[in-house]
Amino acid sequence: MASYDLIVIGSGPGGYVCAIRAAQLGMKVACVEGRETLGGTCLNVGCIPSKALLHASHQLHEAEHNFAKMGLKGKAPSVDWKQMLTYKGETIEANTKGIEFLFKKNKVDWIKGWASIPAAGQVKVGDEVHETKNIVIASGSEVATLPGVEIDEKTVVSSTGALELAKIPKEMVVIGAGVIGLELGSVYSRLGASVQVIEFLDVITPGMDAEVQKTFQRTLKKQGLTFTMGAAVQGVTVKGGKATVTYKLRKDDSEHEVKADTVLVATGRRPYTDGLGLAELGVEMEERGQIKTNGYATNVAGIYAIGDAITGPMLAHKAEDEGMAVAEILAGQKGHVNYDVIPGVIYTHPEVANVGATEEQLKEAGRAYKVGKFSFMGNGRAKANFAADGFVKILADKTTDRILGAHIIGPMAGDLIHEICVAMEFGAAAEDLARTCHAHPTYSEAVREAALACGDGPIHS
Repeated sequence: MASYDLIVIGSGPGGYVCAIRAAQLGMKVACVEGRETLGGTCLNVGCIPSKALLHASHQLHEAEHNFAKMGLKGKAPSVDWKQMLTYKGETIEANTKGIEFLFKKNKVDWIKGWASIPAAGQVKVGDEVHETKNIVIASGSEVATLPGVEIDEKTVVSSTGALELAKIPKEMVVIGAGVIGLELGSVYSRLGASVQVIEFLDVITPGMDAEVQKTFQRTLKKQGLTFTMGAAVQGVTVKGGKATVTYKLRKDDSEHEVKADTVLVATGRRPYTDGLGLAELGVEMEERGQIKTNGYATNVAGIYAIGDAITGPMLAHKAEDEGMAVAEILAGQKGHVNYDVIPGVIYTHPEVANVGATEEQLKEAGRAYKVGKFSFMGNGRAKANFAADGFVKILADKTTDRILGAHIIGPMAGDLIHEICVAMEFGAAAEDLARTCHAHPTYSEAVREAALACGDGPIHS
């Protein structure tokens, strides 16, 4: 039986990146995964398949609404749902096979099965116990459900079931106005479903910059989504393949119901640590079920945890960075994650992206700041591409001009945000961005204009 320097439990973005990085740094590494394919939730039933459907449905939207304006005449394509799901499946397979290749290339052993930790330095898979110097738990998260709502993955679905519906629904109710609900809701809205979003809070995408929240909700309404805010879902019943959602409005306790072919429960995720044996090991846990860590180390020597299993935003790239950091720490290097510069992206159309502080956070902290804002209406490329909705907003320290945060709603926001991430990582001022030449015509000019707006003002506004 092989003895390892490191065994990683879970092959999602955090786990597989940690395993590969540790192998690159000279360690003998194995990764335990119980799924038939590598890549965890993200590659199999999350980030990658949802982006495939977002891309496909956006192409349909363009054909229906913008092709004729550009002189592209003809009937808009009809939707072959079966073929769209095949395309999604092929996208998943290409990515999961890619990780298999990387494991072989870097000599990472894939131990197939579900892991438990009988003792520090031991990982049990099936009947076999593997010896290891260190263990990294990268077990990810699972769908969080609501009381009175039973997910059957047919009529009442999680994000997993929403990616495999037998047919496109006529009416869909989305419970939860967070990232997952809005992305998948917008997919089915583009494909012809009537989509109603029910949210407990009074705002969508909680924690986001308030100005972006308002613009984002207004844009989604224009696209056909309807919103019921401040509503507490009481339950969902299914009869004859049709669901009835009952909810109470918080403002007056009035009870309401709505019927739908499909109900998507998108009320968040919770850490998945079942079956690992953490309680028996004495591993300390946080109140909300995350593993308690100090620099990724648990209170049990030789056991570390990363990604959705610990505190912080449940983002694939956050998990990847933590996986890299812990591998480097185990190799005697100075692994580090800058939690102040972790971008968030929503892949609707327009996209929404953010990094750093919001205005609300800066006000609460009593921080003196200035705002530089630029609308995509002033961007030539955006106007030519029928993508002029939205804006770039940069927040900078009032005295030093150092960039504190940025919020973008508009075309390619998820890519544009990274220029600002790099600037923040280097401690740049808004003026540094403003004085950097940007190619014309590109969407990225809007970032420069927002940086100029932190000073004497933008040129094209």
